[in-house]
Amino acid sequence: MTSSDKNDALANPALLARIADALERLAPASLATTLPDGDAFVWEPVQGGLVAVPHVSHVDIALLKGVENQRDTLLANTKRFAQGLPANNALLWGARGMGKSSLVKAVHEEVNEGRKGADRLALIEIHREDIDTLPLLLRTLRASKRRIVMFCDDLSFDKDDTSYKSLKAALEGGIEGRPTNTIFYATSNRRHLMPRDLVDNERGTAINPGEAVEEKVSLSDRFGLWLGFHHCGQDEYLSMIEGYAAYHKLKIAPEELRRRALAWAMGRGGRSGRVAWQFIQDLAGELGQKLD
Repeated sequence: MTSSDKNDALANPALLARIADALERLAPASLATTLPDGDAFVWEPVQGGLVAVPHVSHVDIALLKGVENQRDTLLANTKRFAQGLPANNALLWGARGMGKSSLVKAVHEEVNEGRKGADRLALIEIHREDIDTLPLLLRTLRASKRRIVMFCDDLSFDKDDTSYKSLKAALEGGIEGRPTNTIFYATSNRRHLMPRDLVDNERGTAINPGEAVEEKVSLSDRFGLWLGFHHCGQDEYLSMIEGYAAYHKLKIAPEELRRRALAWAMGRGGRSGRVAWQFIQDLAGELGQKLD
């Protein structure tokens, strides 16, 4: 811009206003400094911080079959946390479709049953790609009087990914540490949150093989609870189907339900909670019944 152009711009208030508006649109949104009203949020740092979720998609905790031990452990840990007692961060790892993320949401709903106002637990979902902004979120939550469960679904790290360092510092390390009113739950298909072949490769090429992977593998150690989820057997799968069918009052004979459920699993090449729910959705649609 020449000196003459600058003088013309300064003499034109409307042009200056348009330039200011354009710059404001380009600037990143300012982050909220307090926890908004509500029980569930998604952390969207690019969009200004915490975005309220009016209705959490969850299933009744009684419908989660085949994971009773994991359910009871996570529920007890979350209840202690809600009561202000010591509780652990939790890593739910293992087979796909076995209800890891569903369990976190169901436990949140169950613990909030009967609670009111500030006594209700808040649930904040953090996307995997936003893990490196976790310290910013913690600064916002530190001053809150509420108890908060932070949740990251399908968490894992690949080669050259350094955002895990932000998570390690947020969980236990770092000069500020994790606020006492927060806890972190994560789900993953990997027990150590990184590929097995990457662990082996770093061991084989490093001068000190043990130290080469210690920093990444030790991330899992920040989780006091490790809850493993494994592929279900036929009896567990049918129990899931029968539970869903009874809960939603599907009009089908028990033997027919069993036969069709097994055929569905065979067509999908496996059994899991996700496969069971997909079958129920298909069956309800065919029967002309809605799933409440």
